[in-house]
Amino acid sequence: MTTVDTSTVSLGESGPGGLQAVLVDMDGTLVDTEDFWWQAESSLFAELGHPLDETHRAHLVGGPMTRVVGYLLAETGLVIEPAELMVRINQRFVELLDGGAPLMPGAAELLALLREQRIPAALVSASHRRIIDLVLKNLGEHPFAFSVAGDEVARTKPHPDPYLTAAARLGASPARCVVIEDAPLGVQADEAAGCPVIAVPSVAPIEAAPGRTVLRSLAELDLALLRSVVASRV
Repeated sequence: MTTVDTSTVSLGESGPGGLQAVLVDMDGTLVDTEDFWWQAESSLFAELGHPLDETHRAHLVGGPMTRVVGYLLAETGLVIEPAELMVRINQRFVELLDGGAPLMPGAAELLALLREQRIPAALVSASHRRIIDLVLKNLGEHPFAFSVAGDEVARTKPHPDPYLTAAARLGASPARCVVIEDAPLGVQADEAAGCPVIAVPSVAPIEAAPGRTVLRSLAELDLALLRSVVASRV
């Protein structure tokens, strides 16, 4: 995690059922990097003689790189050390990402809303610190008090640890932290942490469910919705 001072971060609404914080996923939610990940994985496997097709893509969205690598090795039969494959995929991805990643539709408005309303916010991703820092550098001004990376927690998504860690650092109740996610494994992590979820599916579909709101785009999100999904849970 980044080592910023969060002692001056004030929680959102102080009432017994108010919104305290917003926790935002990165890949496919805030920035459109899912295509970059797919390009990195598919181009590398094609070079290694194991071309991938679109049927694999939905299985590669969200979650830790260890899960992605395990799936790819099991599906293709490629003989390579998992650690080496992980390094090669990450390096290919960084090369693609170095010029910056486009924001998802509505993401700029979400960032502006969090800044203008002074809602405490954290970026929570299964990506590694190196990649998060590269995205944040290209993002410029942002409202996140800190970020939690997948290589900085004992268990990353789909386990609840990243979101529980972020809520604890903010001194907030998970039930009053709205999580914004795009992938089923991320939603699984949110719900295991006890957070209300706003899902904006990118590649894999996500169904609406109790405690889970599904939107077509971040452009549909506003302050009233953030407040309402918390109020419905507490």
